[in-house]
Amino acid sequence: MKNINFLFLCLAIIGVISLGSIGVAIAEGSFFGIIISCLASITIIGFGFMLKKKMRQANKL
Repeated sequence: MKNINFLFLCLAIIGVISLGSIGVAIAEGSFFGIIISCLASITIIGFGFMLKKKMRQANKL
């Protein structure tokens, strides 16, 4: 069994929360909340993929 990488776990949880907050912002009708949630989702998920690529190139994954 492989070890859990807690950094990626935290990024995944935060990414899911930010995606869920888009739905909450839509339900509330908050245009500003939708924009902020979308930007947060793109940033967090993009950072996770970027970090994973760097770690694969360094043979740490």
